[in-house]
Amino acid sequence: MLSEYLIVEKSALPDYFLKVVEARHLLESGECAQVIDAARAVGISRSTYYKYKDKILEPSQLTVGRKASLMLTLNHQAGMLSKVLNAVSACRANILTITQSLPIHGRASIMLSIDLSQLTGTLDALISTLDGIDGVEHVRLLALE
Repeated sequence: MLSEYLIVEKSALPDYFLKVVEARHLLESGECAQVIDAARAVGISRSTYYKYKDKILEPSQLTVGRKASLMLTLNHQAGMLSKVLNAVSACRANILTITQSLPIHGRASIMLSIDLSQLTGTLDALISTLDGIDGVEHVRLLALE
């Protein structure tokens, strides 16, 4: 999963990436109430903002390795959640929150917020371990904090 990410010096990026970050700051601070206002203020289109807003993280938003949010799709069978939780525990990660959907068509989605501060191994290894559990159909990294 982490192989999908790069750390790039700002000077190597096109201007509009930095402007997306500026627009996000304007929205978060309340200086701009709407995306269109923030986009105009920094000189980008609204579509550019939406295209990249979830793809650009600043180091303050990505203190790599403390917390992660994962989405898993599980087969609906007894003990599946327990298998997942045991695997997370075996890697010395700590579950912060669990959100589970009702099973539909034999599948349920769960979202895990995990504290990685004591993790043995890498986040990629944890994701591979979870993905390798019989009955886990899909594991997706949603966020790092």
